[in-house]
Amino acid sequence: MDSTRRRLPNDDAAGAGVQGTADNDAERFWEQHYRAPRAWDARVNPLLAETATLLRPGAALDLGCGAGGDAIWLAQRGWHVTAVDISTTAVERVRERARDLGVADQVVTAQHDLASSFPAGQFDLVSAQYFHTPLPLHRSRVLRTATRALRPGGLLLIVDHGSTAPWSWNQDSEIHFPTPTETAAELDLDPAYWSVLRADMPHRRATGPTGETATVTDNVLLVQFIGG
Repeated sequence: MDSTRRRLPNDDAAGAGVQGTADNDAERFWEQHYRAPRAWDARVNPLLAETATLLRPGAALDLGCGAGGDAIWLAQRGWHVTAVDISTTAVERVRERARDLGVADQVVTAQHDLASSFPAGQFDLVSAQYFHTPLPLHRSRVLRTATRALRPGGLLLIVDHGSTAPWSWNQDSEIHFPTPTETAAELDLDPAYWSVLRADMPHRRATGPTGETATVTDNVLLVQFIGG
């Protein structure tokens, strides 16, 4: 890690001593974000689609579901999806969209501040797509909790930003995005029970909410719970 660059404020240390205030600030921030019309670009994230296309549909958990593009895409392909977000506006609109598209029986939505609560259940796939925030969050703790929600054979797919897009809410050039290796180290998974299936940093051409394009980097970590 380059120590001259600042980490995103969503690691364990960032939340120490300020979690109560941070929870309220986070809910307010993401409510404002998802009330904005430009936030409702509900396309599936490409690396989730790339991964899930190869899988047999089962039970999936979408952490930070946002506009619901991933949850709806999975449901349309036979998955039973639990979609959660800190924003009440987000989960209500995802629920409405699932109903409008005829997949309401495939999608369960719930409001969760993952800093303090986590959805019940066991899953075949847990997806954490761009699970970043400008506010303090025990991110590694949330992701470790997600690993305990997997059935044997289940997958945890973490896709992080590896670069800053022109349309990002965070334009700080000094931000350090966690690499796949760093994220794996934070999870601290026992190799006797876990297998790393993918850990890389691919580039792709992305399209922003108003149609602008840019080449971006994704930091991808895919791990499988072998069981035990």
